[in-house]
Amino acid sequence: MEFDPFSDVFFNDPYPTYRALRDESPVYHNREQSFYALSRYEDVLMATLKPLLFSSAEGVEVQGRDKSELGVLPMIISMDPPKQIRQRKLVSMAFTPKTIAVLEDRIRECVGEFLDPLLERGEGDFVKEFTSCVPADVISLLLGVPKSERQRLRELVETELTLEPGTTTVGAKGKGAAMSRVQYFIELVMTRRASPEMDMISALIAAEIKNDDGEMDQLSDIEIVGFCMLLQAAGAETATKLMSNTLLLLQRNPESLRRVRADHSLLPGAIEEALRFWPPAQILGRQATEEITMHGVTIPKDARVMLLAGSASRDERQFDKPDDYDIDREINIQLAFGHGVHKCIGAALARLETRVALEEVLGRAESYEMDESRTERVKMINVAGYSSIPIRFS
Repeated sequence: MEFDPFSDVFFNDPYPTYRALRDESPVYHNREQSFYALSRYEDVLMATLKPLLFSSAEGVEVQGRDKSELGVLPMIISMDPPKQIRQRKLVSMAFTPKTIAVLEDRIRECVGEFLDPLLERGEGDFVKEFTSCVPADVISLLLGVPKSERQRLRELVETELTLEPGTTTVGAKGKGAAMSRVQYFIELVMTRRASPEMDMISALIAAEIKNDDGEMDQLSDIEIVGFCMLLQAAGAETATKLMSNTLLLLQRNPESLRRVRADHSLLPGAIEEALRFWPPAQILGRQATEEITMHGVTIPKDARVMLLAGSASRDERQFDKPDDYDIDREINIQLAFGHGVHKCIGAALARLETRVALEEVLGRAESYEMDESRTERVKMINVAGYSSIPIRFS
């Protein structure tokens, strides 16, 4: 069998490919693109728990670390312990559960700002006019980005992550967009260092911990820029896709929709099941730090290894009826946000944004209809979901 993570067939519906990989080739080798892929739940889980064997230091994309100047930007997602643990401790001092929890009212205001025009017109594009806007604005608010700059930064992120047609890269346009964001955050961090405000960048500048020598340690400006870049791109895209995917899955399952509409306390379960059924981040890139033999296949030292979280979450060896969307399903370990030391630090924010957004949509619209015949899928590295979903409200 063949598995090409950049093919249109895979982008449009990866799940038949995933099933074939799990059954026929649980350790798959793509010689042309020089990577191996793990597709079964227990193998992906194991790899997430062994970060020094399956390293993130060479990047988490299929192709590995960007070889341009962008590749040297320190990002927590592309580090191994102990560097990763140090940065996570520092970042966590600013990005606390309490910080996220107090955002709920602000998130609800933001949701209303974008939902009101859609409901007034009765129709629109759910992704372009709502789900791509809310998470990006919330994260910009958190970081202290002025309202006048948020639209431009949102567009830069989309350009930065979108693959050029017929290629496996984002190309010069995408890299140019990324460099524009880097420059923006360098200037914003310098501004906040000179004049702190009540925002996350100021909190990241102030965060400090004791190192092994007993001396106080802080994040450098470039480390803060790297975190801002990651949070704005990965954080916004994950929540964007999660909101759209969950509402679409509820439409496909009318009884679940009826129950959630009648009882919003069921929404967290609906969201968790959407994360399992259709995770926004499908592939986690790693690099083998030593030779590994699994299922009779030897993965060489330094080989690229793809952890197929999208496949693992549909593994019938782990889940009963994995292709059914079941909002009552108990999920012990959620792989959609990674696991182990690299578990997504923004997971709580994405869940909160999605819950609040769907509470408002389901609470204010008597009914909705997403036109699946006119949807458009994203063509982004590692991300699954839609760039356009026409919707009607009544």
